[in-house]
Amino acid sequence: MQLPLNTFKRALRDQHHQTGLWVTLANPNSAELVAGSGFDWLLLDTEHSPALLPTVMAQLQAVAAYPCHPVVRPTWNDNLQIKRYLDIGAQTLLLPYVQNAAEAEHAVAGMRYAPRGVRGVGGTVRATRYGRVPDYMQRCEDELCLLIQAETGEALEQLDAMVAVDGVDGVFIGPADLAASLGHPGEPGHPKVVAAVESAIARIRKAGKAPGVLTVDETLARRYMAAGSLFTAVGVDAALLARQCDQLAQRFNVAA
Repeated sequence: MQLPLNTFKRALRDQHHQTGLWVTLANPNSAELVAGSGFDWLLLDTEHSPALLPTVMAQLQAVAAYPCHPVVRPTWNDNLQIKRYLDIGAQTLLLPYVQNAAEAEHAVAGMRYAPRGVRGVGGTVRATRYGRVPDYMQRCEDELCLLIQAETGEALEQLDAMVAVDGVDGVFIGPADLAASLGHPGEPGHPKVVAAVESAIARIRKAGKAPGVLTVDETLARRYMAAGSLFTAVGVDAALLARQCDQLAQRFNVAA
């Protein structure tokens, strides 16, 4: 069997913008439902959702038939979590709260087998098609993509050193946590926050890496895309469902 190609990583490398959706409902059925919507990538979240490893594996299986690329976010920059999510077949990880180059290097080490890293070897796992990809260990790095999150003022101060780390493919700017860090909690659209995000996007692009961001504000999303964001999440599944349900209920309540 052949090792699956990471089309998302290739698109970022070729500077082709990828539009995504945040998936927080922690259910394979809902993940498959949105997988058919036409997004380039889906963020399968475990940091701010009840999803556990078996849930994520079921989500990966559910979306595998669709052309969108699943990106998994562990709860922390932890090598044990990195190993387990890679073993179940995730090819792209987004690691939260990376503050400096040393922490970025720690993440890279978790993505690589020895002697280049510390990833443990598990041969009969989903990532290797249960041992049917004979050269997985030699080739997997080519198809693995590491994204790190810079979501504080301190991280932005260290951004240039972080993006220079070999093995980091992209940096996601977390506007919600960044807003809080900059003294504007709950205001990701504050001018100071927007300026910081746009500056970070420019610095990441200058370093030859891929910047990304999440915003449910369409105007702001298009602004960040114009500024150079290469992977932009433009919605959250739970928020979309809640908003549409609220609006439907309100329409019928008014009619009654």
